[in-house]
Amino acid sequence: MPLSPSATRELLAKLGHHPKRFLGQNFLVDGNIVRKSLELARIAPGDIVVEIGPGLGTLTSALLRAGATVWAVEKDRALHAHLAATLAREFPETFHLLEGDAVEHPIAGLPSGEVTSDKYQVASEASGTAAPHSAARTPPPAFKIVANLPYAISTPWMDAILGGPLPARMVLMLQQEAAQRYAATPGSKQFSAISIFLQNAYDLAPGHKVAAACFHPRPEVESCLLHLVRKSEPFVFSPQAKAAIRACFQQRRKQLGALLRNRLPDHGRAWLDTLAAHGHDARSRPEQIPPALWTALGR
Repeated sequence: MPLSPSATRELLAKLGHHPKRFLGQNFLVDGNIVRKSLELARIAPGDIVVEIGPGLGTLTSALLRAGATVWAVEKDRALHAHLAATLAREFPETFHLLEGDAVEHPIAGLPSGEVTSDKYQVASEASGTAAPHSAARTPPPAFKIVANLPYAISTPWMDAILGGPLPARMVLMLQQEAAQRYAATPGSKQFSAISIFLQNAYDLAPGHKVAAACFHPRPEVESCLLHLVRKSEPFVFSPQAKAAIRACFQQRRKQLGALLRNRLPDHGRAWLDTLAAHGHDARSRPEQIPPALWTALGR
């Protein structure tokens, strides 16, 4: 069971640890939210799960006791030591703990294995065309991510995850503002490059709002569980395509033609011509173009 607020305070005092705001250390103290996270992720015995910032191990413990094998990355040295002395000893075969930065280790050190049967599309850096991801090495078998994600790293970490390999399902505790940006629709102020990258790889399933009282200390922002299910044919943008799309949204009020004129090779300029069939053209602004239309630029 998750630690109560008082038990969390007592344990933190015992460890001599003060929650660090810059690391987004708001510890989950509500058992219902822990159970909801596992329910949304459909955790079953034998699942491989990546967790980011396990902290005191509340969610980690629930995952392990449900029969999952957990790969976790924790940046805070004191909390890493606490987890190594407790859960790592209790679950030596199924708990793999890495000390480090989650942006640098987005899947917590989960080792790469042989080529799997995943068929999502990824842009080829050499040819600029889309090809099945069968040439890439991905962790076997399919894995999931369940995490109380530190808010400060949510977007750079998500960007790293969307570079592949892609987890089959993600249930993420996020700042409400970040979740709205990921789920944003064209034409809205929240719609951005990360919206495009995410929505071309994942479907957004019903999530769950989370009250500030579910954490210690209480955050000053609204939170929610974001529930993402990998598409049957997800698309992964190449680094070059990502750079071009990000550049567009850095000057989002400018027209696409002006933004991309000097950035695109000939086949990329042809993408601007294809927009006309969908009611857009070179005079359109980036925020007006639906996520699916950007994949042609990615190719």
